[in-house]
Amino acid sequence: MSKIDENALGRMLSSYRDPTTTKKDVLNALRIYHGLQHRVEEYVFNDGSTKHLLNLHGTIPVKFKGNTYNIPVCIWLMDTHPRNAPICYVKPTPDMRIKVSAYVDFNGKIYLPYLHDWNPKSADLLDLIQIMSVTFGEVPPVYSKGPETYTPPSYIPPTPATSTSYMPPYPTQQFPQYPGAGAGYNNYVPPGAGSAMPAYGMPSYGMPTYPPAPGAMGGATQGVNQGTGTITEEHIRASLISAVEDKLKRRVQEKVNQCQAEVQTLKRTQQELTEGQTKIKDILSRLERDEKELTKSITVLKDKEKDLERALESLENVESIDVDEAVTTTAPLYKQLLNAYAEEAAIEDATYFMGEALRSGVIDLEVFLKQVRQLTRKQFMLRALMQKCRQKAGFAA
Repeated sequence: MSKIDENALGRMLSSYRDPTTTKKDVLNALRIYHGLQHRVEEYVFNDGSTKHLLNLHGTIPVKFKGNTYNIPVCIWLMDTHPRNAPICYVKPTPDMRIKVSAYVDFNGKIYLPYLHDWNPKSADLLDLIQIMSVTFGEVPPVYSKGPETYTPPSYIPPTPATSTSYMPPYPTQQFPQYPGAGAGYNNYVPPGAGSAMPAYGMPSYGMPTYPPAPGAMGGATQGVNQGTGTITEEHIRASLISAVEDKLKRRVQEKVNQCQAEVQTLKRTQQELTEGQTKIKDILSRLERDEKELTKSITVLKDKEKDLERALESLENVESIDVDEAVTTTAPLYKQLLNAYAEEAAIEDATYFMGEALRSGVIDLEVFLKQVRQLTRKQFMLRALMQKCRQKAGFAA
């Protein structure tokens, strides 16, 4: 295996939300599975949107009946990896076909409990590939294309027996290779990687090489000379009917299994679409509520803007404002409280500026102490007056 260019891999993952964890996960998988390679390609989602994502493509080893085969797969990593599970596909070569099952649909998409229950804290690519290898060892996802021709048996008329030990020749009929599972398919093997892949064989259904017992061949015993064991035309016909019936049963069973798997896939798709429809309806409801609130807020803002414009126009029409008349009280008690507060604030300012004058040397310490003593005594009386006024007016103390 060629050495992995970690710097190039890091550049490929520059658009990912967690490139460090994703890079570590990819490197662990590539170091174990040498048949996989990485590249960035455009992935098309079901809604038609596209995004450039990193994918691991190639083959993974699968053990089946004591032999190891290479199954072609493609694993797409979301840009939110490992928060969201990868999207996995089986990618058959031109001489392969997808075998639909509970784990693979007719498009080759892989469904595994490990993907469905993906846990970002514990799941990783290495475990995913190992689970895929074990699962495909039990249920192969692909099979090799075989000929679809049928060679009818040649009819050989029965030959009269000359003795009880005479065995007439029997034709052997050849059926097309059949990739399904069922009774009699003991040589079923999955395809390997590359052009050399083992074919899925079909056992030959030949005539028996011994005289049939009475009642065999589907119960057809007409014309049998039980003393000589001669095989009549009815036996050949019954044997052919039995072989064709067995083949048709297997074909029907495979079609039924394939249809069931497709139905399950369609049900999962329907469930996903239903969930998506519910989410879209919730989003639309929230957007409608937000639109109503926004419209209401815009209306209130326009009303406030008009009020502000009217206030500005009224201020422009007033020539001058008397500061003393700008603030008026509604009762003598409130006026007394307002005057006391204003005078107390003036004393606070006077005390501050006297301190500045003392520090600058404008006045001496004796003058400063005398004036401050007078001001603080007056300030105390004003504060006591304000306290009484607030009590009379019922304000909080």
